[in-house]
Amino acid sequence: MIHNTGGFVYKLDPRTKILLSLFFTLVIFIISSSVAIACLTAGFISLWLVFKMSFKKILTYVKFLSIMVLFITFMQMLFGPGSHYILKPLIPEAVPLVGGLGSLKQEGLVIGLTSGLRILSLILVLPMLTATTSVQNLAQGLTGFGLNYKAAFVITSALNFVPVLEDEARFIIDAQKLRGLNVYDRKSLWGKLRVYPALAVPLIISAMRRSQLMAYAMDSRGFGAYPGRTWLIPLRMKTCDLWAIVISVVFCGFLLGLNFYLRQAGLWQ
Repeated sequence: MIHNTGGFVYKLDPRTKILLSLFFTLVIFIISSSVAIACLTAGFISLWLVFKMSFKKILTYVKFLSIMVLFITFMQMLFGPGSHYILKPLIPEAVPLVGGLGSLKQEGLVIGLTSGLRILSLILVLPMLTATTSVQNLAQGLTGFGLNYKAAFVITSALNFVPVLEDEARFIIDAQKLRGLNVYDRKSLWGKLRVYPALAVPLIISAMRRSQLMAYAMDSRGFGAYPGRTWLIPLRMKTCDLWAIVISVVFCGFLLGLNFYLRQAGLWQ
């Protein structure tokens, strides 16, 4: 659901938002410096605050991914290369085969934190597009880049199904709680994994029913009968779109320059 607060981002052309989302995603993977990645992540968080977007939806993903990031960081610190130790090797390096094992390295900690910031940045980019653009405008923006309308409709429909399935899963959980199945409130991970099939099966059946009803509705309205698609309001680039592109390019240029400087100075981590 789009909550238009009249902000700057809501007035942007959908093609501008799609282009900037792809551009920022590319920059996230290009930057290798933890300092530059931290600046980019801070910029995304600032945009969320300026646009008054809710952080509640991404907190669930952040909690889940934080476990993965901690595991990656620990494995990098334990087995990754490096010469600066947080914890010196438990096994002396003179011991054959296993010498030097058991150490925790600073380089691994930096790599792990950089990976975590990169994942967080990726999580923050996509909602700035989907939460500020209606499904119709998003499809219109994709077709504006020359994408076939049928393919654009499939992509936008998949994005539109995410909040619908979230609500459906919430209804199923509430119904099961009313019937005495309160395992979702427990802290036992094994107990939750055992009961998830009871949630997945009705959720999959509900998704199949919704997709079938959508197929009937599309057939009854003659979807795909004509090769082209007309729009009530044509897309037009405005001054705010130009400003958004210029500011984004300047900001990313600064980050890429910072990343290059830190690498040349030997401080890229």
